[in-house]
Amino acid sequence: MAIALAAVSAQSAPHPAQITQEAYKNIQVLKDVPADQLIPTMQFVPASLGVDCDFCHIPRPFDKDDKKAKLVARKMIQMTLAINEDNFEGKREVTCYSCHHGKPEPLGTPVISAEEVHATKEAAGTESSISTTPDADQILNKYVEALGGKAAIEKITSREEAGAMDIGGGRQFPVDIFVKAPDTRVSVMHTANGDNITGFDGKGGWLASPARPSRDMVESELEAARIDADLYFPLHVKQLFGDLKSRPPAKIGDRDAYVLQAANAGKPRVELYFDEQSGLLVRMMRYAETPLGRNPTQIDYSDYRD
Repeated sequence: MAIALAAVSAQSAPHPAQITQEAYKNIQVLKDVPADQLIPTMQFVPASLGVDCDFCHIPRPFDKDDKKAKLVARKMIQMTLAINEDNFEGKREVTCYSCHHGKPEPLGTPVISAEEVHATKEAAGTESSISTTPDADQILNKYVEALGGKAAIEKITSREEAGAMDIGGGRQFPVDIFVKAPDTRVSVMHTANGDNITGFDGKGGWLASPARPSRDMVESELEAARIDADLYFPLHVKQLFGDLKSRPPAKIGDRDAYVLQAANAGKPRVELYFDEQSGLLVRMMRYAETPLGRNPTQIDYSDYRD
């Protein structure tokens, strides 16, 4: 399983009713943003630039302005907010990623990519693709059958997963994940500096990393944790999402996959990719909204075992 994430450490989780300037020190921009949105927002910046938190921050104290990059980042945030306000009626159309595309320096020259051209050609046939794609019920039923059926799934009481976590910039770390029925989960990412640990007990969650204080999950992280920790997720997809739609098929590596778009009112969509032959889930894409942009998380699944 490969997971693409942006990670950040911060102070203890704020009270949901607070705004950032009340909950955190030295907040110069985004002062009136709900405090529980600050960490997801800060995750969006390194994900857009392909860097880690220490690109702008020193480890301790985290709030100091010792790095020039942090001062530049503030100006860039103000710039993107102003562009959207002055040109797009305040709608979030321009983000950090609009110029950086995963690089510390913004890209000013168009990139010619055969892969992007191929994707554009595939997207052109959406009408014919949709007409031959199974509906949501058919895709989910095949998924459950591929796992052995409802009764077999319900017999499982725990699961272990192993894989690699990609935190951007080509950096990958081994990760071990332990899930216990019905919805308890611990993940351990092994880095050179020690283990990063994430825990969820069905109601609340926390994150801990070496040499930094642990913190509680914010709401967007809890939403994701609830999905990841649900040992019976294949049986609960219809309960978890109010709107399920089949989308045009896609390629995952060299395999054809059916795509199921899942959403709830007022929440970012989740995209589920199922191998057309086996029926197994091979990729999950989900997003978290932040004031600066939409944070993506990609989880790839492989090597299923009894």
